[in-house]
Amino acid sequence: MKRLLAEYGMIFVLILLVVLFSLLTLNRESAVDGAAADRLWRENAEKIVEAGDLFIIGAVNKKSAEFAELFAARAKDRLATVHLAIGNPVQVREIWDRKSQEFQGVPVVAVSGDVENWLLLDALKKEMPTLELVAPSEKMQSDFLKPANLLAIVDRIVVIAVIAIGMTLVILTGGIDLSVGSLIAFAAVVATLVMKLLGGLAAPWWVVWTGFLTAILSCGLIGSVGGFLVAQFKVASFITTLAIMMMARGFAFLMTGGFSIYQVPETLPWLGRGTTMGIPNTVILLVLLYVGAHLFMSHTRYGRYIYAVGGNEEAARLSGVPVKGILIFVYLVAGLCAGFGGCIQASQIGSGAPNLGKMFELYVIAAVVVGGTSLSGGSGKILGTLIGAFIISVIQNGMNLLGFESYVQDVVLGGVILAAVLIDKARSSGNWRWEKAGA
Repeated sequence: MKRLLAEYGMIFVLILLVVLFSLLTLNRESAVDGAAADRLWRENAEKIVEAGDLFIIGAVNKKSAEFAELFAARAKDRLATVHLAIGNPVQVREIWDRKSQEFQGVPVVAVSGDVENWLLLDALKKEMPTLELVAPSEKMQSDFLKPANLLAIVDRIVVIAVIAIGMTLVILTGGIDLSVGSLIAFAAVVATLVMKLLGGLAAPWWVVWTGFLTAILSCGLIGSVGGFLVAQFKVASFITTLAIMMMARGFAFLMTGGFSIYQVPETLPWLGRGTTMGIPNTVILLVLLYVGAHLFMSHTRYGRYIYAVGGNEEAARLSGVPVKGILIFVYLVAGLCAGFGGCIQASQIGSGAPNLGKMFELYVIAAVVVGGTSLSGGSGKILGTLIGAFIISVIQNGMNLLGFESYVQDVVLGGVILAAVLIDKARSSGNWRWEKAGA
């Protein structure tokens, strides 16, 4: 249990954040499904039949419009005169004025959702004091837990989480990679440029994958060059990857002249926005990558080598671990992951732009650190990184729903990262009470 808490304790933080934002974003909303329409009819059938006329209002392109159509369909089976008005308040007023000549008496008006707050209803009540409004019952619903919002959280972390796999390996060896954000832009530009040169809009599907493969391998090559400099010449990873970051971003602008590339095949969005059996492709990809990375780090010799190099590089070398090869390998993987992330983002937005990926290196590093990987190397878990990425995304999403300004979000996220670093420092120095007890 202690080991589980040490390795994946942040999952409890993630659960607490989900519960917190779920409660903070609770709102009363009208039920607008078919069951609500049936219930509203059962509750008001007698008064509607007695009135003789039913006027149903829905706001155009809103859920209230869907409910209005559902309720009208149910009422038409039992009532001869049903008036359906869907539009904005001005349009609905025009329909009311036109239909009012057909009213047998005072109609019952059915509304739902956002329509319930229209000032038009107050005006109608003043004109017809005996007018009766009916609406479906309200229910408490969390904006955070809405399927569309949960999907947005996953979409937001896909690129960060994919790149964080490579970053985790780099940090496990005691290094850092600041170039991944620029490599996102570089990969997106290379991929879409290849697609443009091989046919553009009319290019077949295989051109998309050719562009992706070219971009990913290019970023992998750049990453391996950085790893070679770190391993062979002992150049600090911070300086090496900082230089690569600047060069990659510069090359992305040079190749495009500062403009985005839009002449891409129609099949480009399949990876980033498509679905397979109803499941977003990005979710399937994320699961496969993390399962593969977890198995590699937990059950292979080279995974253990990475931990050994980060724990004690000299001891690992004396034990026969190919330290230089491992260092080059982790930066190679980081480059490949950044390239893959750039391809996903190009697929999501349908173009390649040289300004993509700005500040992503910081979010990726934050996800790795918050997920429990030690900045000093030798300690951390791949699945912990995924949890860290979700924590970052959940915090940002929750604050967006609550209306926090961007600068307030920066303060909060900075505090979260600082807390994670302090926890890591306390853990690595042996200041945890339960570690002392178990010693």
